[in-house]
Amino acid sequence: MNLASRTGKIQVLPGDVVSKIAAGEVVERPASVVRELVDNSLDAGATKITVEVRDGGRALIKVTDDGEGMGQEDAPLALERHATSKVRSEQDLWSIHTLGFRGEALPSIASVSRLTLITARRDEPVGTRLVLTGGVTEQREEVAASPGTQIEAADLFFNTPARKKFLKATPTEFSHICQVIQQAALAWPKVRFRLLHNGQEVLDYPAASSLRDRLLQLYGQRWLEQVVDVRGEGPGLRLTGVTVHGAQARAGRTPQELFVNRRAVKSPTMAHAIAEGYGSFLAKGRYPQYVLFLEVEPARVDVNVHPAKREVRFADQDLVHQTVRRAVRTALGGSPQGIQLDGQSQQTTDRAAGGYAGWPGTSAGWQTQPSLFRRRDGLQTEAGRANPAGQNVAPFLSGAEQLAVPGIGEASPGYRLEAASEVIPLGQVGRTYLVAQVGTELQVIDQHTAHERVLFERLWRAWLEQRVPSQPLLISEPIEVPLQGATLLTRHLPDLDKLGLSIEPFGAGAFVVRSVPAQLAHLDYVALVQDLVEDLSEWNAALSLEAKVRPILATLACHSAVRAGRAMALSESKQLIEDWVREGLPMTCPHGRRVALRLPAEELGKIFGRA
Repeated sequence: MNLASRTGKIQVLPGDVVSKIAAGEVVERPASVVRELVDNSLDAGATKITVEVRDGGRALIKVTDDGEGMGQEDAPLALERHATSKVRSEQDLWSIHTLGFRGEALPSIASVSRLTLITARRDEPVGTRLVLTGGVTEQREEVAASPGTQIEAADLFFNTPARKKFLKATPTEFSHICQVIQQAALAWPKVRFRLLHNGQEVLDYPAASSLRDRLLQLYGQRWLEQVVDVRGEGPGLRLTGVTVHGAQARAGRTPQELFVNRRAVKSPTMAHAIAEGYGSFLAKGRYPQYVLFLEVEPARVDVNVHPAKREVRFADQDLVHQTVRRAVRTALGGSPQGIQLDGQSQQTTDRAAGGYAGWPGTSAGWQTQPSLFRRRDGLQTEAGRANPAGQNVAPFLSGAEQLAVPGIGEASPGYRLEAASEVIPLGQVGRTYLVAQVGTELQVIDQHTAHERVLFERLWRAWLEQRVPSQPLLISEPIEVPLQGATLLTRHLPDLDKLGLSIEPFGAGAFVVRSVPAQLAHLDYVALVQDLVEDLSEWNAALSLEAKVRPILATLACHSAVRAGRAMALSESKQLIEDWVREGLPMTCPHGRRVALRLPAEELGKIFGRA
């Protein structure tokens, strides 16, 4: 047998295949292209960056900047693999000071798109224009161009249909692009960012003088009023930023932004440290929202871990963890005072004696007690001190008294009264738990979770019968949603309308609530919509329609249910318990929390030695 004529199994791949493999690592979706191009613009010293996309980035991605640009000799080299101006030797890999460093971004993008590059330096009379298709240069010429760089990547993945078919719907892909721009805007507040989609301007973040001003642009004043400053230092590192005070933590996880040396990253080490920093400050089912920046000596962090630059590795992981945890704990242990706006300190106002701040529908409603931690199911627990009246267990109030509690602009509605059943209410403990005799049992019932389950069951039956009645609001309620969530919410507005919740777009990131399910009481619309966005983000094609609807209805019920901390008259307590009994005495709320502690007569007999 002639071994020389035998064909081996291992062969060197052609260059175009190698390029597509590299592109698969770097270019996962249109947002990956935007991230790489924006990073290059920032490394080039740009002060204005405009991103234009069509069809969620599939048809076109164009990034224009006013950075230093490239000369006629450098422009073609920038499209060669492993060509970069940011690394000169192996030592440079361990001390990266820039955002781009792999030398694969531009050629990888070019290999899976129809790319046009126009660039010019300020000190050269003409610019350079390059046109590539699938990574192959088809045209090179001198052109008149403004200083800076403009890159167009059209028809993304035109030559890799297998990759293209796995892209998500246009709103989903565009929401990822929005997130990239928002993260860049947070890390570089002195740079102006604009984003256009299908010819319409969606985002415009003018250059800001400080992080505070940039946060105001992205998240609004309401969110800033709920955050505390975070500051921490350790050997070779420094932590800055803001995090939400424990009392304002929500069921949603947006925003949770982490930056290491101005790179937006996912860091399990930092995320775990933040959670430990909150500790008991965070109620079950609630999550912190934060924007934190960690500065580390470049030689002590490896940024060359992930092809898409999403992860980093720290030389001293324990030090980072300790510094972050201590800084967050210190920030939360101090005053819940937020960032100062216009020279005035925005601080949550404590209410007068009585502890009831009204139903959640009013803007000055239940969020006005910093000593109460709110959970996703609406439950509130004391933060380790007595109520303002100096009592840990509130006295029972009559219906007239509880309607006259000061501190809100309108009387709070009583619980709906119906015919009595075999329920004997005995009182209320801590304005949270109802004590009653139900049949022959003594029961201690969580008023919020019981009411939440009742409302959920009513909504669920109405949805199954395809008749969820809707109640128009007398005055439409305006709300603002971060753009990433706004895109998702807009996509699912018809689905919410079928559930009796009518929300209409009212500009970029702005909406108005027109109507709500008629079975629900007053709502905190801002908190409700934020939680709904989180629910919608969990939707996927594999879920059944019922699996999608259940968490939405649970959220609606949760936000309308009577809150812990609200005094209830005996007649109201009786009606609530009777409604719960009619629903079959379910022992958990839709989110899985316990509703009641039940002691049958036999158990009481054993406890007191009578059995």
